[in-house]
Amino acid sequence: MIFVIRAVCMFMFCAICSCSGSQNKQKQDRNSNVPLETLIQRNKKIVSEEQKKIEKFVKEKNLSMKRTETGLWYKIQNDGEGENIIKGKIVTLNYSIRLLDESLIYSSDESGVKEFLVGQGGVEAGLEEGILMLKNSSKALFIMPSHLAHGLIGDDDKIILRQILVYEVEVVGVKNK
Repeated sequence: MIFVIRAVCMFMFCAICSCSGSQNKQKQDRNSNVPLETLIQRNKKIVSEEQKKIEKFVKEKNLSMKRTETGLWYKIQNDGEGENIIKGKIVTLNYSIRLLDESLIYSSDESGVKEFLVGQGGVEAGLEEGILMLKNSSKALFIMPSHLAHGLIGDDDKIILRQILVYEVEVVGVKNK
């Protein structure tokens, strides 16, 4: 009996995998028909629209912020102490993540501190970029357009596709790997 159940489960698993593989191939084939220049123009339009939304938010909130070449908006609220954080360090953060409408998505209060190895990925590109401007005990505000946050796919939980994120961070620890 157990053998039959295992065989049925294995058959269903293989069937599901083969179906999802063919769907992915169809998506790739369909997308490959779109000229690269068209995709580039669409992405430029999305980035431009998001920058306008961020500019409006910054103006409405009367925030004094700077913008990097990648599109990350930042304000260092407390400079912190010591040397700037560099790649290869392990950073621990208190944080909150909100949308532009100020709804709270995640925070260290509910999820615990965020700890990661700088320069190894695994966090939003905008967070990696912003952390490199900070020191231990720094506090900062980052506004990340979707291409520096969770992009076209979201995080499969609370952040849907193409969301601009507002990060408030406080560096509570920096240590060697």
